[in-house]
Amino acid sequence: MENTLTPEALLAGVRESRLVAIVRGNDGPAAGRAALAAMEEGFQYVEIALTTPGALEAISEVRAAAPAGCFVGAGTVLTKQDVDDVAAAGGQFVVTPSLAPSIEEAAGRGVPVLAGALTPSEALEAMNRGATAVKLFPASIGGPGYLKALRDPFPDIPFIAVGGVGLDEAAGYWGAGAIAVGLGGPLFGDAGSGGDLAPMRERARRFVALAADFDHRTAAESQR
Repeated sequence: MENTLTPEALLAGVRESRLVAIVRGNDGPAAGRAALAAMEEGFQYVEIALTTPGALEAISEVRAAAPAGCFVGAGTVLTKQDVDDVAAAGGQFVVTPSLAPSIEEAAGRGVPVLAGALTPSEALEAMNRGATAVKLFPASIGGPGYLKALRDPFPDIPFIAVGGVGLDEAAGYWGAGAIAVGLGGPLFGDAGSGGDLAPMRERARRFVALAADFDHRTAAESQR
């Protein structure tokens, strides 16, 4: 299945939506259902972690059923083999938790990659290896203040804050310059392991509304 999502398109889309969903659980079919539910509630970009049993099958199923304008990727992609497997499953972007060999492998194929980094040196190295954006992980260690400090010497690196980001924290990271936030447990809860989708859908709607409200307020402030 051809991947039509380019790094440039992913970066532009994530900047606009401000949200990336992260499904991790112990049940592949449940993770797939949770991913599709998030898409139905307004999330355009959803990754399914490869640590989820049956993740590759779930990625294939989500790719086939995803609403127009929605894209499914794989998280915890570490090796060249992982990249091969994700591509074969139809995954459209990859996400790493660290400076893994998968970054160069994916970038060399033209596959968008959100590369995990925490320190200034790691962030720069991730971009030098071909990352589309840097996944600041775990963001909760330093919070928005740490992100702001990172962006001072690296204003052109696109950062996505991931790890411990919930409804109460998201706007702080956007305000500090994150192009988006990545949402795992605070969005999905136990939905990726077969839990009730209804509360997850409600949280998804709240995150989507929060992002829209932030953009509205930012636009209003810029016109003052």
